[in-house]
Amino acid sequence: MPAAAPEPLPTRIAAGLARLSVALRAGQWRLAEAHGLTATQAQILGLLAARAAEPARLRPGEVAEQLGITRATASDALSALARKGLVAKRPDPRDGRALGLALTAEGAEAARAAGDAPALLAEAAAALSPADQAALLRLVVKMIRGLQLRGAIAPARVCVTCRYFRPHLYDDPAAPHRCDLVGAPFGDAALRVDCADHAAAPPELAGQTWRRFDAGGAPHGSATPRLAAEGGTSRPRPSAARARSDHDP
Repeated sequence: MPAAAPEPLPTRIAAGLARLSVALRAGQWRLAEAHGLTATQAQILGLLAARAAEPARLRPGEVAEQLGITRATASDALSALARKGLVAKRPDPRDGRALGLALTAEGAEAARAAGDAPALLAEAAAALSPADQAALLRLVVKMIRGLQLRGAIAPARVCVTCRYFRPHLYDDPAAPHRCDLVGAPFGDAALRVDCADHAAAPPELAGQTWRRFDAGGAPHGSATPRLAAEGGTSRPRPSAARARSDHDP
């Protein structure tokens, strides 16, 4: 009897990613329950902790959008966190009349303890070779963009949708891309998936940027600058350089 044909490759990839999501959800539940929280509450703490250094504060609707939950679910979870003294409302720098969400000191501690479920996947990724890590990050960024275009996830602050990102500008395979915000080349290993300095590119530029990134190099017949190999001439602005120092070669 002939062996059954394997499932289509995209189906097997999706099945593998689903297994990873099972591990992530299980880790979230275990950590949350150990600290008297629900998984949603722990996710909110983790999100607020990740954005704590940014001047703009998230609002309840933005929390719901980022986590892919309903506004009602976010409101219930935030109310519970406020009662526990973990989250409070503070003035939003974007609008002095509005209030945004901030962690209290106790909330920041709870976020460190209960909001670190992704560390499980980080440990698994750390076991990969540096080359595999960079290749995987590139593919993850591509999948995030694809899901974003389908409306399956909230707009993500990834390099490939940013007006400052110039993919495959240089001949240096270790650092082919450029961030115009800091004036520095970088490689796939430094791609961002949630960059505080992200500025959404207009549609036409976003399309051009994506096509060049997806193609993996400069268009056929074009001249590619060699600034990376020669050290470049642009100098990053001090504040931006500090914010994105991991893009420096």
